Amino acid sequence: NLLCYPRKGISLLEEPSPSILKSQSLLFPSQICHSNSNAPGDLYKPFLFAEFHFAQTMIFAIEEINNSSSLLPNISLGYKVFDSCGSTLPATRAVMSLMNGEERSLGKTCSFQSSVHAIVGASESSSTIAILQVSGIFQIPVISHFATCACLSNRKEYPSFFRTIPSDYYQSRALAKLVKHFGWMWVGAVRSENDYGNEGMATFISAATQEGVCIEYSEAISRNDPSEKVARVVRIIRHGTAKVLVAFLAQNDLNILLEEAVKQNVTGLQWVGSESWITAGHIASKRYAAILTGSLGFTIRKSKIAGLQEFLFQVNPCHDPQNDILREFWEESFGCSFNPSMHGQIQCSGSERLDDINNPFTDVSELRITNNVYKAVYAVAYALHDAFKCDENAGEMNQSCKWKDPLKPKQVRVNFTLPSGERVYFNENGDPRATYELVNWQKNQAGDTVFVAVGSYDASLPNGKQFTMNGINIIWADGSFERPQSVCSESCLPGFRQAMIKGKPICCFSCIACAAGEISDSNNSVECSLCSLEYWSNEDHSKCVPKVIEFLSYGETMGALLATLSLFGASLTLVVLYIFFRFRHTPLVRANNSELSFLLLLSLTLCFLCSLTFIGRPSEWSCMLRHTAFGITFALCMSCILAKTVAVVFAFRNRRPASTLPQCSAPLQKTGVLSCTSLQVLVCVLWLTLAPPYPYRNTAHATDRIILECDLGSPVGFWAVLGYVGLLAVLCFILAFLARKLPDNFNEAKFITFSLLIFCAVWLTFIPAYVSSPGKFTVAVEIFAILASSFGLLFCIYAPKCYILLLKPERNTKKHMMGRTCVPNIWHKRTVSVLCGGRYQHWRHLLLPSEPSHCKSSCSQPRKSPV
Repeated sequence: NLLCYPRKGISLLEEPSPSILKSQSLLFPSQICHSNSNAPGDLYKPFLFAEFHFAQTMIFAIEEINNSSSLLPNISLGYKVFDSCGSTLPATRAVMSLMNGEERSLGKTCSFQSSVHAIVGASESSSTIAILQVSGIFQIPVISHFATCACLSNRKEYPSFFRTIPSDYYQSRALAKLVKHFGWMWVGAVRSENDYGNEGMATFISAATQEGVCIEYSEAISRNDPSEKVARVVRIIRHGTAKVLVAFLAQNDLNILLEEAVKQNVTGLQWVGSESWITAGHIASKRYAAILTGSLGFTIRKSKIAGLQEFLFQVNPCHDPQNDILREFWEESFGCSFNPSMHGQIQCSGSERLDDINNPFTDVSELRITNNVYKAVYAVAYALHDAFKCDENAGEMNQSCKWKDPLKPKQVRVNFTLPSGERVYFNENGDPRATYELVNWQKNQAGDTVFVAVGSYDASLPNGKQFTMNGINIIWADGSFERPQSVCSESCLPGFRQAMIKGKPICCFSCIACAAGEISDSNNSVECSLCSLEYWSNEDHSKCVPKVIEFLSYGETMGALLATLSLFGASLTLVVLYIFFRFRHTPLVRANNSELSFLLLLSLTLCFLCSLTFIGRPSEWSCMLRHTAFGITFALCMSCILAKTVAVVFAFRNRRPASTLPQCSAPLQKTGVLSCTSLQVLVCVLWLTLAPPYPYRNTAHATDRIILECDLGSPVGFWAVLGYVGLLAVLCFILAFLARKLPDNFNEAKFITFSLLIFCAVWLTFIPAYVSSPGKFTVAVEIFAILASSFGLLFCIYAPKCYILLLKPERNTKKHMMGRTCVPNIWHKRTVSVLCGGRYQHWRHLLLPSEPSHCKSSCSQPRKSPV
């Protein structure tokens, strides 16, 4: 099977596998030789046109270089093609034969052989590694067009390796970003059991884990595995819950997997493919359409090679009748046979036209890996051009190349531009720039599978900008327009957090609602975040909102009700004041010391109105005013009541005319009221000077709201003000209680007793309620205490008098006022002693009745002797 036909210069060796023609090429300064290491009957079953297409592209590039007057002038390239059989052993044998200068040639040899200058190949990473282990000893550069294993970027182990396809280091990370971009957090994985699959899948799993993607299963297959193992892997895929399958497979291994998947009717999976097969036209056949429709994967950018299609159409076995490769290619392409003994088959004439058929060999619409072969040949040519020290400054007819040294790996530092305009260069690891297209398997109008570019990935860009979509609609698994979902657990909505399930991957979780005051504002939050001090979570726990500001306002029901009661009480007090003023000259009003009565009514009005300072948003002025106004007005009120009570008690308890007790004159009463009130004013002034109340945002009492309240500043000042009012009330109550049994028509002590009893009961109840009430209810309790005590004083002291003044005017007379009492109802300026009931009764500064006998008749008892 060795056929030699003359070529000039250097030759290139390429080797195909049994099922896929691999473009592994070796450069020799010799004629061209196609060599097959298998027996003639075992040649390429089945024949794969794509790899033969790569081999012819290599020949096209060599002839294009040989016809160039600027690149390697006066030097021609040649090539040899070897078959690696898809295995490392034949690849090693091929390289060893090249190193030794010997090869199996079926009785024929190729002349003019010399040492190898460069190797282009192989397509598989494992075969490439085997080649490098031998060629690396001699520092022969190896340039691969399809070996993507990230391990080959290790310059310490493989210093002579280069490639025109990006490393799987970038592709694996791009695939991880792809599944994360589409929200596929639960995926299955299958790989080739070789260096390509193991290295690529390991990198993918590592990158996917960093992206939060979980792998349900990770299985490996090989083309040499028994069918039982392949069937087991397919059963795992079929019974898995993941709806997305990442297939990091070589084309041969994928063929085996797909055959078994068809048998087990595996459908509905979203396939994510590696660069090895995602644009393989022969795999995208109608046989696998039901399984692979909608597949996604990254591949290198496609390009155009001028003149390649015309060159491919010129391939014909008639040009080389003894070439078994060409004859088999022709028979497979046209379904005919050159063997006359094969009855029942169409005989090949050799006049068939390649441009009449459509197969992967003639298809130049997806020049991706083909372009890598093209670039690899040109990379070798430019490296040799530099190594030969070609004189580019000489004229076109005088250009020459002087051979200095064999080509070394360090000389393959090319940076050139292809005839198509594409820039080619290698980085420090021998890798090209990592740029990919994201392709999607879609059906055209004819029902054929086409590869549509729907996005791109550029590893040289910063994170977050590497992966982009171009807006083209994607067809998903089973031809659906709806993106499939692949998660172990449904997404946790905002307001919930993920809770890990013991013994399961991180993608399997339960959703727990965030606690009060905590939020999660995105799906699948790992933890809830705590709102800041003045914010609180909303009802959905998805956003922090400002806390409710709480204070007793006029706009709410309770505040409006209390304000209404306060205004009603003040208005009612003013009405009573008007009534007393209207009847100020009547005996009843005059007998109750009208000046103190008017002052008491005025103080009660202020007591009602001071409760309004407790309603509304606390401010610096309102906080200082509310407690001081309350303390001073109630001190004035209690002072007036105390003066009235003391006057009555002193008047009725001083029985002797020559008593030395102080006289309760009007000036003395006014002085007492002023003194008692001034003392409270002094306490308030000290409180406001030393530690005044101030507005305070209370966030400690309630977690979900902010209570606007007035801080007391100094609790001692507050309790001193309140205690002083309480002290005056207790004194009034004691004195009124002692005078409760004095004559009815004149005495109001028992009404004062009742009012102060209510007053003390209210404020004794207020203290525990004030301390224990939360938020705005603290203020409401204080307002209620003010209003209740004020209403108690107003009704108990003034209601009976208003009743007489308005409804019983006949009782508002001197006669009635003195009807059953020995106490005149008008003050007199002198002291009078009257013997009544066997004992003396004394009046100081009282005006006696006009008829002294009235006292006699009213004080004498019927059964006793008259006074």
